[in-house]
Amino acid sequence: MSNVIELAQELISCPSITPEDAGCQAILTKRLAQARFTIEQHPFGAVKNFWARHGTAAPLLVFIGHTDVVPTGPLEKWSSPPFQPEIRNGYLYGRGSADMKGSIAAMLIACETFVAKRPKHSGSIAWLITSDEEGPSVDGTAKVVEVLKQRGEKIDWCVVGEPSCEAYFGDIVKVGRRGSLSGKLIVHGKQGHIAYPDLAVNPIHKASPLIEDLVQTYWDNGNEFFPPTSFQISNIHAGTGAGNVIPGDLEIQFNFRYSPANTAQTLQSRVEKLLQKYRLQYTITWHHSAQPFLTTQGILIDKLKKIIHTETGATPQLTTHGGTSDGRFIAPLGAQIVEFGPRNNTIHQIDECVAVEDLERLAKVYRQLLEELFI
Repeated sequence: MSNVIELAQELISCPSITPEDAGCQAILTKRLAQARFTIEQHPFGAVKNFWARHGTAAPLLVFIGHTDVVPTGPLEKWSSPPFQPEIRNGYLYGRGSADMKGSIAAMLIACETFVAKRPKHSGSIAWLITSDEEGPSVDGTAKVVEVLKQRGEKIDWCVVGEPSCEAYFGDIVKVGRRGSLSGKLIVHGKQGHIAYPDLAVNPIHKASPLIEDLVQTYWDNGNEFFPPTSFQISNIHAGTGAGNVIPGDLEIQFNFRYSPANTAQTLQSRVEKLLQKYRLQYTITWHHSAQPFLTTQGILIDKLKKIIHTETGATPQLTTHGGTSDGRFIAPLGAQIVEFGPRNNTIHQIDECVAVEDLERLAKVYRQLLEELFI
């Protein structure tokens, strides 16, 4: 068994359901310290984070990752226990195998191998690991980045190990992500008996034209790298549970995944105008969790594309598809950011798994990237 698979299994064995770390970071920091990385612990609240660095000179490459995983779902539906890693038919099974303990294992093996070969390499290599990526993402990478900003750390390149590939290993490199803006809208009516609608105001009826308008609105075209902005309703709730009561309020939760053709401010303004158009009584609160970011060119992308093609024969497509990642917290620092990891076809699912061969190739890609960037 290869070193990367052994380490991945060790990490998967830790039941680190967000925001728990369950010992993963202790495994990583012990090995990074043995490789002569300087380790800094940055806990915030219930979240564990660490920053590790090898070297003091510029340029600085940072590996970004998370040790927390999503809940398992019904244990009886798993073919094998989710925190007892098992290899079957060339695949490593277990919660976090693809998202993203496999990538973290590949990163560590790549770094250990590289610094052992070139202990006095040019530039610097760093790690920023959190146990809060799958949760609220409040006390994790965002907080550590604030520490880095306060002391003037400059990050030149950032590699996020999120599972990026889709049909096959090497087909996708993510070079940005869409923004995320969420809203909670409460449309106020007047509760009453369902047999006397003239004495009540039904907020569901009042809001129905607004909902149709929001769903049908064309927000923007997107651009070369970003799909058009999307609007999706995630939850609707009204009523007391009784069949003969007109509800007093209607609560609607929704989200925009938006391209740089819009901003959070323009989207909020457009929603507010629609609310005014329908003369609704309402309360609305907003949560802006991510700005869109994009790296279109630079040495990091050029080197990574070349290495992936050499290793796999594939020419990766550069995309911004998917949800958010912790790369959004690094982007304001001006770094070039890429996301590259294994296939994402089983992430967050029952029987999450990753191809053993893909993790071994991923470690080679990461190591070769270090060799290309640091002489």
